[in-house]
Amino acid sequence: MHTTLATADDKTPKTADKGDRIEEQLSFKSRFVLIFGEIDDKMAQSTCRRLLALSEDSEAPITMLISSPGGHVESGDAIHDMINFVRAPVTTVGTGWVASAGAHIFLAPPKDRRVCLPNTRFMIHQPAGGAGGQATDIAIQAKEIIKTRERIGRVIAKQTGKTYEAVLADMERDFWMSAQEAVAYGIVSRVIEKQKDLA
Repeated sequence: MHTTLATADDKTPKTADKGDRIEEQLSFKSRFVLIFGEIDDKMAQSTCRRLLALSEDSEAPITMLISSPGGHVESGDAIHDMINFVRAPVTTVGTGWVASAGAHIFLAPPKDRRVCLPNTRFMIHQPAGGAGGQATDIAIQAKEIIKTRERIGRVIAKQTGKTYEAVLADMERDFWMSAQEAVAYGIVSRVIEKQKDLA
């Protein structure tokens, strides 16, 4: 259900999803931020805005629940960097599946602030390309994909304690892990079952 909103300084009606408004109200009470579904620029903007608002409201910890197949790399970068930018410490909680750009976001906090629920699955891989156009443009895009793969690989290596070479080898294909395997890999610090376990 959608509701039309108009502000005093904007005569153009705006559409707001009722679910989004309810989630925003809950965010300020519980300090939870949800990342569910594909990551794109719209989600990145909404998530970064919410992190900034919560951090301005209080420096108390923020909990981010992530269940995502991934999506746009740069949108994931924006959320990843915002987690480290805000004053309030952020804990990421994996649930469902945490893959690709979703895993990149999950890895933003220090290891002790990365936990998951028991049935979470994780997946890392190299970025996919959709190069098209003239040969010169395709070559430029290919170079950028390689740079992105190396950059993401270095983040994973730094945050897990794995060697960069081992991470690149694992990223060659979709590399799936169970919750316990992700703990062994260094992506997750521990598996939790209850909200009280966050403490």
